[in-house]
Amino acid sequence: MGGYGILSEIENLKKALEMVTSSRGFYRLIPEVRTNIVMAKEKARTIDDVAGIPGRITVHKTEVFACREPDYGASSHLARLIIEIRKYDPSLRSAINLKYDEKIIEICDGMGLRVSYYDRRKEPENIKEEEGATIPWGVKVAIKRIGRVPDVIYHKGDWGKEPMIILLAADAIEAAKTAIKIGEKYSGG
Repeated sequence: MGGYGILSEIENLKKALEMVTSSRGFYRLIPEVRTNIVMAKEKARTIDDVAGIPGRITVHKTEVFACREPDYGASSHLARLIIEIRKYDPSLRSAINLKYDEKIIEICDGMGLRVSYYDRRKEPENIKEEEGATIPWGVKVAIKRIGRVPDVIYHKGDWGKEPMIILLAADAIEAAKTAIKIGEKYSGG
């Protein structure tokens, strides 16, 4: 469970943010759309119940920094994803997005993380046309593929959609620790 239940979601995110911004290799994991990390309240139902980083986590050369302090309602995509995941596993309250690279997937496998995926190119047209429907569809496909909630969900993108890896965790600190380990292995350290 991460062991940080006594910290508020905002405090947990601040600690996680401090960890990733001070990690030497994390910058290599940041996608073009930038990274966000979210943490849901225990009974989260809406985007406003999920804290994230307004403006996301970005990079300049090798320096990783947040645009703003964590706040509720700061993420749409990852917030909707973690709310959907919690329908299957309420112990998971955090998610962080990383750039897609097959080497990162191999690292996740090598770390013993449960990995699954969905193919956005096979997304039904009625799902593509409905705003917000891709996330529930993708989560369902990824879970069905391995028969349980994975630790990592990825997709290889589609026309105009950047490929992405999503790491799931009990809290933001656990997500940050795992992402940092992945970054160290990805950087060769």
